[in-house]
Amino acid sequence: MILRKGYKFRLKTKYTHEGRFRRFCGHCRFVWNKALALQLGRLASGTPLLSYRDLAGLLKLWKQSEEYGFLKEAHSQALQQTLKDLDRALWDGLKKAKGMPQFRKKGKQDSFRYPQGFKINGSRIYLPKIGWVGYRQSRDIQGEPKNVTVSRRGRHWFMSIQAEREVPAPVHPSTSAVGIDLGVSRFATLSDGTVYEPLNSFRRLEKKLAREQRRLSRKSKFSKNWRKQKEKITRLHIRIADARQDYLHQASTEISKNHAVVVMEDLRVKNMSASAKGSQEHPGRNVRQKAGLNKAILDQGWYEFRRQLSYKLAWAGGVLEFVPPHYTSQTCPECDFVSSDNRRSQALFRCEACGFEDHADHVASINILRRAGHARIACSEPLGFESQAAQGSKARWGLLAGTTLAGATPGISVL
Repeated sequence: MILRKGYKFRLKTKYTHEGRFRRFCGHCRFVWNKALALQLGRLASGTPLLSYRDLAGLLKLWKQSEEYGFLKEAHSQALQQTLKDLDRALWDGLKKAKGMPQFRKKGKQDSFRYPQGFKINGSRIYLPKIGWVGYRQSRDIQGEPKNVTVSRRGRHWFMSIQAEREVPAPVHPSTSAVGIDLGVSRFATLSDGTVYEPLNSFRRLEKKLAREQRRLSRKSKFSKNWRKQKEKITRLHIRIADARQDYLHQASTEISKNHAVVVMEDLRVKNMSASAKGSQEHPGRNVRQKAGLNKAILDQGWYEFRRQLSYKLAWAGGVLEFVPPHYTSQTCPECDFVSSDNRRSQALFRCEACGFEDHADHVASINILRRAGHARIACSEPLGFESQAAQGSKARWGLLAGTTLAGATPGISVL
């Protein structure tokens, strides 16, 4: 199988490097915004969109003109890559696969990409029209580098290298399957009884962040002190995001190494975290409580956890399956009796029919695993998510045929 992996390193920049980086990002941002305005205008008038080839031809004319001649400073392939990204984003938006692309602002999404022309020598990288730049080589790059993206995050510049290599189809060393229930009071509860407590990285720094934002509001906009305070707030946001990302990586790595099949609920986080404010004619109820719940949901990073699990399991030869989330915490795993009265509180589950008691999140994780269908795995039927290795390796599916269900109730048939 072909394995594509990204490696991110912090660059050791000088003042001259950072000046060129900022100019290159500005040129790419200008090309993106100008081409996007042109395409949106054609959409509004009912005119067919320009293809990437047409936009690349316009880019050549822009660089030759006196008004936009400054675009010659940037590497041509970085500007062309910006047009390719815009073309793909537009078609994704039109197909409703993603939202429509937006105009870029200075200081946000500052990045540019080299599809080729760069060279790596030890802990240095050569970037066309910039020169040799050192970077913190925290690990070796495995495979052939295909492209490099330079981006800014806070005060520092980073490079992301996508490498590609061919590896044999992986076979997961484990033979167990596990269900995961995601929540707020407990970040993740596994069907084998393992519990991951929530980190709540935003909650820990929420008061400090609010205090720094009040200080920002009392300063003159765009003054030197305002910019300093703005940078301090940015560092706080980065600290919150880094803590959450590190916690999610630790949890997803541990789970993907220990279990060959992972089953999760197919949650719609956008719908779950929608505002309950309503309108003036029809005001919502419990708006303050719902706002606190929304903040807690978004602080967990459920979608990012799901994304990390999917590619880590694919690398290891595992499978990630998604099931409908309905009634998982209201169904008894002993007698299959479904009732809202089974869940007495946020944590307590007690079946009205047979009296079975357990933590509600643990019950939900067991039901999630059972809902996936152990019989389908034993029959080697395709699951909801399959890696390239999973599709092509009969030996791997033979291994999964003996998978044990972590946390399944003895004597209960798994459907």
